[in-house]
Amino acid sequence: MYRRKRGFPMNFNFKLIRKENVKFLILDALILILLPILTAYLRFEGQELNLYRAYLESWTPILAIISLVIFVLCGMYRRLWIYAGLRDFLVILKSVTLSTASSFLFLLITSVQIPESFFLTEFLLGCILFSATRLTLQFEKLVRKENLKFFILDAVIISALPFAITYALYSAEELSLFLIYVKSWDVTITISTLIIFYMFGLYGRIWNEEDWRTFLSIIAAVTVSVALSFFMLRILRTPLPKLIFLAQWLSEIVLITGGRVLYKLKYGDEVSANKVKRVAIIGAGSAGAMLLREIRAQAPNMEVVCFVDDDQEKIGSKLNGVPIYGDITAINRIARKFNIREIIIAIPSANGLVLRRINEHCRKTDCVIKNVPGIIDLVNKRVSLNEVRKISLEDLLRREPIQMDMEKITEYIVGKVVLITGAGGSIGSELCRQISKVGAHTILLLGRGENSIYEIHRELIEKYPNQNYQALIANVTDAERMREIFVTYRPNVVFHAAAHKHVPLMEAQPDEAVRNNIFGTRNVAMLADEFECDMFLLVSTDKAVNPTSVMGATKRVAELVLQDIQRNSKTRFVCTRFGNVLGSRGSVVPLFKKQIANGGPVTVTHPEMIRYFMTIPEAVQLVLQAGSQAQGGEVFLFDMGNPVKIKDMAEDLIKLHGLEPGKDIEIIYTGMRPGEKLYEELLTAEEGTTSTTHQKIFKAKVMIVDHEIIKKELEKLWATRDREKILQVFHELIPTYHDEKIK
Repeated sequence: MYRRKRGFPMNFNFKLIRKENVKFLILDALILILLPILTAYLRFEGQELNLYRAYLESWTPILAIISLVIFVLCGMYRRLWIYAGLRDFLVILKSVTLSTASSFLFLLITSVQIPESFFLTEFLLGCILFSATRLTLQFEKLVRKENLKFFILDAVIISALPFAITYALYSAEELSLFLIYVKSWDVTITISTLIIFYMFGLYGRIWNEEDWRTFLSIIAAVTVSVALSFFMLRILRTPLPKLIFLAQWLSEIVLITGGRVLYKLKYGDEVSANKVKRVAIIGAGSAGAMLLREIRAQAPNMEVVCFVDDDQEKIGSKLNGVPIYGDITAINRIARKFNIREIIIAIPSANGLVLRRINEHCRKTDCVIKNVPGIIDLVNKRVSLNEVRKISLEDLLRREPIQMDMEKITEYIVGKVVLITGAGGSIGSELCRQISKVGAHTILLLGRGENSIYEIHRELIEKYPNQNYQALIANVTDAERMREIFVTYRPNVVFHAAAHKHVPLMEAQPDEAVRNNIFGTRNVAMLADEFECDMFLLVSTDKAVNPTSVMGATKRVAELVLQDIQRNSKTRFVCTRFGNVLGSRGSVVPLFKKQIANGGPVTVTHPEMIRYFMTIPEAVQLVLQAGSQAQGGEVFLFDMGNPVKIKDMAEDLIKLHGLEPGKDIEIIYTGMRPGEKLYEELLTAEEGTTSTTHQKIFKAKVMIVDHEIIKKELEKLWATRDREKILQVFHELIPTYHDEKIK
């Protein structure tokens, strides 16, 4: 949208006349030529009229040119009148004021004597005519189709009431005098009143759905219009009594409000399914166009009123017949003017910073804010109405889409039997979804929770009916059961996502973390080696770096186990490390949402605690891409972007619920829990990285631990459930591991 500046814009590099405003320039020139003559006919009669008309006809062309120059310099032709508001009409007021003043001075200098009341009348008529031309630009948008009857009814009431009131209140002698003035100004007052009614939004509302308090806008609009008429006619020294204006005010309120009240009483209780929801789409690109087609085809109860886009070249034009009104900074103004109920952001390629900015502007409205998924979440890269959802925290942290090398991913998955452990979890289930798109021969969904495996299995067979699946209930710590699965299905590729990940719970039960995260991983990895799988990929964590928690230490030991097996194996063993994933079961986001739903407070452990975050689809895409680069023995790291303060994330989530942090929902700090760190790392001090063929994936230069040491320490772990002994083994295998309980 254009940038408004005070005063005259002296920088002539600025676009003074927009292409779509050329028609207004021509129309204004015509009005400026005819306006003095029209005013003369209204103000003068007989010989006086002929005299002044001769003067005006001589000087009108010059005065019109001067006025047009003033209009251009005041910015009349660089505004988007298609969604004009009060500020824009103030520009008309300023322009007409300067134009009238210049005409007065010019004629004064040239010794043409014309009464001052002529210029006042010309000023008032000019304001009305120039405003009226702008308001009729998009009559179908300014006046809803169902409100056209109200527009016509209001025009009849406003124009007829002065006559009816005059006839009712005065005798024949007074009547003839007052009727002269009523006839002279009736059309002008009617037009100005309808303009004021429009500016108060009386013709953009859905009256059968409006709250009763909205009817106060009618009282306000009538009050302003009658007051304006009163002062205008008083300035022009018309002898109309105050009683006429008071009667006009009361009658307009009763009649104009009454029509809408009757309409609401008759149609206000209709089934809500028949109500039309007015929608604005942010983003006039291909995604916005697809969404518009979807709404028109599938949602008869939705009406797309306009697009909003930051592209200056698009503003003022139309997309599939729907106007593009302005940029995102104008959304609050557009929403109020056109009674928008829902805003849909249709920019799948937008990153989190862009969406955060858009969301901040949209929150100033009273609209429901929704969003189309990011590119990585879209099915077949097409926008579907079914995928539109409320804007989420994941959207605000969205980054640039990952460039996938699908050819390399396909090479190691297509036609293969793929085993996914922890398939019912957050990462495991997303692995299932994305691998289903590649074309594996069979996907084995393995987990020990029957409900989660059942749910993901049902989801997948509905979405991908041609893909072969096997749902397997098993515990990775059960070596015999796992061997049975390998013998039966002979997997080629293993994605090991099964793990205990909850830091405080594992801190309290280190023996369970050891059994599952270390020996469960070792069971599956040994079988992958024995059955000569092509690849085994471990989903690790950034908490494995310089661990201070039991969970992090067990994941680091699991990495060491894989590197040890790799020494004499044909299978490629690879680890992937990344930070927290939004939306996972162990994430703080579900907890924050529950606390907000309960009215707060939201609990954060420390105001300075920061974490790396990634969306689940993004993390899984990088896992699959890392697998395509595996040679064996690597630990891959992902570009996690910028770390995020947990406190800031909590505030964002509160705002997404339409609440204010610290006012509606309190944030309290509970202190760090056992095993937690203020920040997470992706590398130890001894490790470095080398780049890979993918810009968001790096390879860590990990330290190899001697086979005998690993064997010896694993035997100690297997033989004990004692907490202190377990922590001591961690310290022996991971020198950077630290726990205050170690003696």
